[in-house]
Amino acid sequence: MRIERRLTFCACLLPAVVSGFHARAGLAAQASIVIDGNSAGKTFDGLGAVSAGGSTRLLIDYREPQRSRILDYLFKPGYGAALQHLKVEIGADAQSTDGSEPSHMRAAQDHDSTRGYEWWLMAEARKRNPRIVLEVLPWAAPRWVGGSAAGKETLYSPRMAAYVVDFIRTAKRDYGLDIAYAGIWNERDSNIPYIKHLHGLLKARQLSTRIVCCDGDWSIADSMLTDRELAADIAVIGAHYPRDEQGKVSTTAAARSTGKPLWSSEDQPNPGGGPIVSRDWLIGGRILAQIYNENYLKGSMTSTEIWSPVTSYYGNLPAAGSGLMEANTPWSGHYEVKSTIWVTAHTTQFAQPGWRYLDSASGSLPDKGSYVSLRSKDGRNWSMILETVGAERPQKAAFQVTGGLTAARVHVWETNNSRSFDHVASLTPVRGIFEYTFDPDSLYSLTTTSGQGKGLAEPPSATPFPLPYADDFEHTPVGRAPKFLSDQDGAFEVRPCVGRPGRCLEQVVLEKPVAWAAMPDPYTLAGDADWKDYSVAADVRFLSSASARLMGRIDSADDWEDEGQSPLPSGYLLSMKPGGEWELSSVSFHKPAAMLASGSAAIDRAQWHRLQLEFRGSGIVASLDGKRIAGVDDSAHARGMIALATQWDRVQFDDLQVSGL
Repeated sequence: MRIERRLTFCACLLPAVVSGFHARAGLAAQASIVIDGNSAGKTFDGLGAVSAGGSTRLLIDYREPQRSRILDYLFKPGYGAALQHLKVEIGADAQSTDGSEPSHMRAAQDHDSTRGYEWWLMAEARKRNPRIVLEVLPWAAPRWVGGSAAGKETLYSPRMAAYVVDFIRTAKRDYGLDIAYAGIWNERDSNIPYIKHLHGLLKARQLSTRIVCCDGDWSIADSMLTDRELAADIAVIGAHYPRDEQGKVSTTAAARSTGKPLWSSEDQPNPGGGPIVSRDWLIGGRILAQIYNENYLKGSMTSTEIWSPVTSYYGNLPAAGSGLMEANTPWSGHYEVKSTIWVTAHTTQFAQPGWRYLDSASGSLPDKGSYVSLRSKDGRNWSMILETVGAERPQKAAFQVTGGLTAARVHVWETNNSRSFDHVASLTPVRGIFEYTFDPDSLYSLTTTSGQGKGLAEPPSATPFPLPYADDFEHTPVGRAPKFLSDQDGAFEVRPCVGRPGRCLEQVVLEKPVAWAAMPDPYTLAGDADWKDYSVAADVRFLSSASARLMGRIDSADDWEDEGQSPLPSGYLLSMKPGGEWELSSVSFHKPAAMLASGSAAIDRAQWHRLQLEFRGSGIVASLDGKRIAGVDDSAHARGMIALATQWDRVQFDDLQVSGL
């Protein structure tokens, strides 16, 4: 049996076991590790994930029971990833990677804590794990809260500090959520006066929320060493993707000298995010296993937060596949539990925030691999997370447990390309001593704790986006976003129709927010990347001078870093102005849109009109109110999704329909 091979006790060690440990273990094992409960080490602050940039948009559209099962895999202790931190974006109706998240205050007098899904996600996480640490961080801001510095827009204004504090107070008042930490501005240079002002405002409002700074690099530490007030205002120094160009973990002497906890406050197996993680241990899990250990061993970081908890955004948006698991087909109920869920569980199900690292029992294995050990708050229980990534042969290690730690029973859990969070052994040390042989390219947890578990819920099969697809928006509550439509800038919400009964979809953000990254014009996306020959149509009603736009065959919406050549994703665009001028264009990134046809139609802007695009092979037909206005041949975009779009003003849409041809 596989397990019997591993239980390598040696009767010859029984006499004078302790005194002969090091010499004898050196003969029998490649590594000798003393797990000493009296060892020095930093306090473990937990592992978590960052829901931001529209990354969780589609999760709320899942039906039960699949939605709850996904949430269980993310947050439920003893079930899956058992995340210990959750950081969410403070929405601002602005593109922040894979979409725009709604603002709770679009004006100083506006206040709506039911918009969006981050409030809901935090509440669901807290329901499953009452001890979860909640954090918030802005990426952008509504125009009215922004300021300016050195001729540039900035979030660093007193109004922005009040906006953040209001979000925190609202979380408590409306959802019973205590926000433990707040960041400054995602991946932007810090501003010391603003940090001090925000800290003072938090105290004045009698909030216990502490500041993490500055969600970029470690540079704030230099100022903290010379500014005692600033150092007192900042509780944690957090950096994103803290590795150098060679992939080595990197902090700074100044950061370590502050004495503050250091966190990797956004991380990923692929620096900057990307399609790395998967169900396959060899692709994603093994990299993350190294990150979790090495962030402490080489960077003294006591918390790591992954962007994102779940890939709940369409696959042609930026950084596809960033999540610890995947759930982006709510119409099917399908989700994928990736290896990274179980890699995370190898720490979170075996050590809790407040446990302490044991530095003398943390280090590198002789033949590739690493290990970290932690002890419980009461000083009795302990766990070790050990990875052998890159090793080519088994490695035997001898262990001695001492310093008041229990050594009654040691449980061993394993993950690799053939095992997934399996309990593979239970060992009984003799006078605190035991040995174990570790497989190459694997991840282990050794523990004296119990209560670990592996969720067994299985999802339905994946199915394509439904075609034909239609939405008249009558079943969406007023003020909410319809299912499956994913806003990429601005906010498309259901409102009472103008000029007809019922409910319609309206773009409601009238001023371009203070941006985090390059911002397209407002559009909302849905459909299937493989749609080829189809028609898409929608009724439109002009409520301002903004154009009404209909798009099809969108083959990429990975546009957030495109420096302004195109205000919309890559695909075909039919745009109509309130005066009747229209254009049919091919939009591609990094170059101007190609005009395919244009003209003018006599329309009444105070009436509803129907726009339609049809795609058959290279043939494209544009229609207005059922009459053909253009027919062209173009092969720039062979297949893709649909979108409704406009500019930063009000336009209504109704009776969206997509049909196969």
